Amino acid sequence: MFGQMMNTPLLISSLLVHAEKAHSRGEIVSRNPEGGIHRYTYADAARRARKLANALSTLGVQPQDRVATLAWNTHRHYELYYAVSGSGAILHTLNPRLFPEQIVYILNHAENSVLFVDAQFLPLIEKLKDQLPLLRHIVVMTPADKLPASSLPLISYEALLDAADDQYQWPEFDENTAATLCYTSGTTGHPKGVLYSHRSTVIHAMAAMAKDALGIGNASALLPVVPMFHVNAWGVPYAATAAGAKLVLPGAGMDGASLYELIDAESVDLLLGVPTVWQGLLQYCDKEDLMLEPVCDVVIGGSAAPISMIKAFHEKHDAFVIHAWGMTELSPIGTVNCRTQAMLEMEDDERFRLQAKQGRPVFGVDIRIVDDQGNAKPHDGVAFGRLQVKGPWIASGYYKQEGGKEWQDGWFDTGDVATIDEQGYMAIVDRAKDVIKSGGEWISSIDVENIAVGHPAVAECAVVGVPHPKWDERPLLLVVTRPDATLTKEEMLAFLDGKIAKWWMPDDVLFVDSLPHTPTGKLLKRQLRDEYQGVYQ
Repeated sequence: MFGQMMNTPLLISSLLVHAEKAHSRGEIVSRNPEGGIHRYTYADAARRARKLANALSTLGVQPQDRVATLAWNTHRHYELYYAVSGSGAILHTLNPRLFPEQIVYILNHAENSVLFVDAQFLPLIEKLKDQLPLLRHIVVMTPADKLPASSLPLISYEALLDAADDQYQWPEFDENTAATLCYTSGTTGHPKGVLYSHRSTVIHAMAAMAKDALGIGNASALLPVVPMFHVNAWGVPYAATAAGAKLVLPGAGMDGASLYELIDAESVDLLLGVPTVWQGLLQYCDKEDLMLEPVCDVVIGGSAAPISMIKAFHEKHDAFVIHAWGMTELSPIGTVNCRTQAMLEMEDDERFRLQAKQGRPVFGVDIRIVDDQGNAKPHDGVAFGRLQVKGPWIASGYYKQEGGKEWQDGWFDTGDVATIDEQGYMAIVDRAKDVIKSGGEWISSIDVENIAVGHPAVAECAVVGVPHPKWDERPLLLVVTRPDATLTKEEMLAFLDGKIAKWWMPDDVLFVDSLPHTPTGKLLKRQLRDEYQGVYQ
């Protein structure tokens, strides 16, 4: 016997339809690439998205065609999120920070025929166009009078919309239909595509709205600094729309001064982004003696949030850090370390240590840790294991690939090594490929980095395991100091002394001008291991 409930499909277009009806006056504010601040409502956005859906058909876009974007967080990119997927095509957001050869591979692999691009990235496409035989149309996301001169035939985004009708009926189809496509920025091999469905995206958005997840509600004024070209901006454009929250989009202004200006002017109370972005904002506020007065919560993901950053937001800005973890394959939310009553009753230092963990799984996600043979390990906060996950918004495979070693018995192996404690709090120990094995014991490079970056002279650091004649591997600490700061090896090691186990102590500290990163801002530790592999020989 089945329940007698309506079987209404969960479609991305329904989020915008709901916002237009229930939150028509809700604001979307964005910094335009061509300059200035753009401000309109969800009703305005819905009307323009319908016009864009009609315009896509004039470009020959058919259901399930892949439509690429190469763009910042702006209101035009937001419109594409709904017009492309809502019309039945597949939105393919492309990371402009990738290497040119990766961009060529991804565009050809996804078989994109239409590309929407911010003018800033047009020179890149001009150089690569001869390697993109399937690309038929290039739409520059700008008004007609701002269309740049080019050797390529270009279409103005605004001219395209001006010529389109705003009457459009969003089609209804199976909720399991593909909706968006994002590629991982792996450090080895070609990037891999993750193909999200309408169903998975809508369920993920509803989960993100929960109080014990990202807590996005109608009263929220949120600033997603996480790029819209990276894992659909953590699903924020969908969750914010469902809630009718004020959505503030930073465009290309990711520096501390530009972010502070938007936060202050738009009374932003919820920030979302990676640690490197917030490091720049905190430094700017320190330099200018400013406080982030409207900010209540700061969601940090992408990389581990160091305790020093959690502490700085609390002590200097009275803001609570919500530590989150996820992956492209997870849409991306997996675990969230949200505010709890128990936390509020803790002493500050105890709470900071708990906040440094990546949190508990949100409802819909199941997690476990296993050994190399796939045997489950205890959730005691001590045992290390490979982190595996499953749930309704977790990928079951990669685009155009059959199977894969990452999937085992219905679980996805994340490639992370983690602990899980009795209360369900998960803490990433390391990437499986980055964990340091010294004398048969494991050393967490992340734990050492999080403590080292708390030194006031340290801007950024990395810990890698390099070959050692006696211990197989020993940790090496690489440090980038802040401008005008001085720091010695002895001072750095003295700072670590007593904060980590003696045998975790790096055998050496090297000072470097910069550290290599992936296009999404993560440290390229494989490159560092290769470069410094002879240090202890």
